[in-house]
Order: sequence, then structure tokens, then C-alpha cells
Amino acid sequence: MVFSVGNPEADLMLVGEAPGYQEERQGEPFVGPAGQKLTDILRAMGLGREAVYISNIVKFRPAIAGQTTNNRPPTDEEMASCLPFIRREIGIVRPKCIVALGGTASKGLLGTEEGVARMRGRWHEFEGVPVRVTYHPSYLLRTTSGNLDKRKVWEDMLEVMELLGMPVSEKQRGFFLK
Repeated sequence: MVFSVGNPEADLMLVGEAPGYQEERQGEPFVGPAGQKLTDILRAMGLGREAVYISNIVKFRPAIAGQTTNNRPPTDEEMASCLPFIRREIGIVRPKCIVALGGTASKGLLGTEEGVARMRGRWHEFEGVPVRVTYHPSYLLRTTSGNLDKRKVWEDMLEVMELLGMPVSEKQRGFFLK
């Protein structure tokens, strides 16, 4: 089991899909390459990992026959089995905002099949808490779109910062623009 990490009184909660190989080994969410990318995004926002609450829709690494370092997205049943945990986490932390990192997180939280590209750029809601859907950090590591998708994620983070009343500098506003 890989539960969560961070500040239980955080204003910002980030939710991913499920632990991967590195997360399972270390018992902490977002510690592999995608976790480093997430840490970089938080740093650019002026936040450390200790200031936010980081969790996943599914609290265990979904199994694959002959599994080594490979991963797979959780099934609907796996997400449904863990939804009470994430609901309870949200109820305890009471964040002012949730960022759903990727399609699996948005599907698990919002119960939608709509893709991230269509859901991002606007606010959604989970049990009264504003939710921003954006691309998963691992997607940013794989994409060949250059700064285009990085800018989309950054635009979502700027909206989160504004919702939370965080200061946003002109330098931050200009990240990933030509």
C-alpha cells in the first residue's frame, strides 16, 4: 500500500492514478521521474512537497502477470474499491483545491470518461471542492509537443494559484511562452 504524503492541513491536494514501481518500493506517491517533474512544478509555483497533500486514486500498484518495473492503469473496480479512502482523505484535509493529474485521476474523482484535453482549462467539482484537471507529469516526460503541453499544465497551475490567492509574478506568467 502506498497511501499519501504531505501536509494534512494543505490548501492544495494533488491526486494521481496509482503507485508505480518506484512508489511501491519507497512507499510514497510520486517519487519516480514523474514525481520529480511534479516537484519541479510545485517549486515553480513557490511550493515544496511538504506544503501540499499528494495522493492517488488507487492506493496500490495494479498487478500485471510477470510484473517487473512495468505498470498499468487501474481498472474501474480498483478505483471504486479505493474511492472511500480518497473521499475520507479529502474530508480530513479539506483542501481549497484539488488537482487531478491525468485521465485516471479525473475519471476516478469525477466519474467521467471525458479526456484530459477536453476537461482541462476549466473548473470541476468533487463534493464541493474545486477540481482542476491537467496532464499527468509522466505525460510531460513522454510528449513530443515541446513547450506546448508544458504551457497547458502551467496555465492550469496559474489558475490554481489564483484560486488559492497565491502571488503570481510576471516571470511565472511567462513560463513556456515563446
